[in-house]
Amino acid sequence: MSRGGPRNRNGSYPDPESGRSTRTGLAYKLLPRDGYTGRVPAFPLPAPSTRERAVWRTLWRTPQAAMWNEERWRMHTVGLYCRWSVRAEDVEVSAAVLGQVHRLADQLGLTPAGLKENGWRMTQGETSDAAAAATPTVPSPGVTPRRMRPVVGIQAGRRTPEGD
Repeated sequence: MSRGGPRNRNGSYPDPESGRSTRTGLAYKLLPRDGYTGRVPAFPLPAPSTRERAVWRTLWRTPQAAMWNEERWRMHTVGLYCRWSVRAEDVEVSAAVLGQVHRLADQLGLTPAGLKENGWRMTQGETSDAAAAATPTVPSPGVTPRRMRPVVGIQAGRRTPEGD
């Protein structure tokens, strides 16, 4: 059993917009929004199935693949993710296989938490229109937000005539 030291998802991640992060030189690496457009490398594991090759080609068109291409040591992990994710497509997949696929997805930056763990961020336009619409707006300075007020004519859960 491991003891001490930092662990994934333990505590908050550094904010690259903070003054402290600026002083220490922390910055997210930007991923290309349109995905990786370079050459897809050969599958790194022996005897890949047709489905594993298809998943491999699809993964190499994601924005994260640009970083995998720079960090060639991740190739084997991407291959393992392909192999395990194909196994996870079986209707009688075990929870252990699903857990492994999720863990590998985090390591490869394929989940929002994985992007943060790796220090990666999408380039401009990273939020969808729906997400931007769902973001709460902050009132302008000097504008008092509307407060809850009692409704005239309601008393102890009963409606009473106006003016009572």
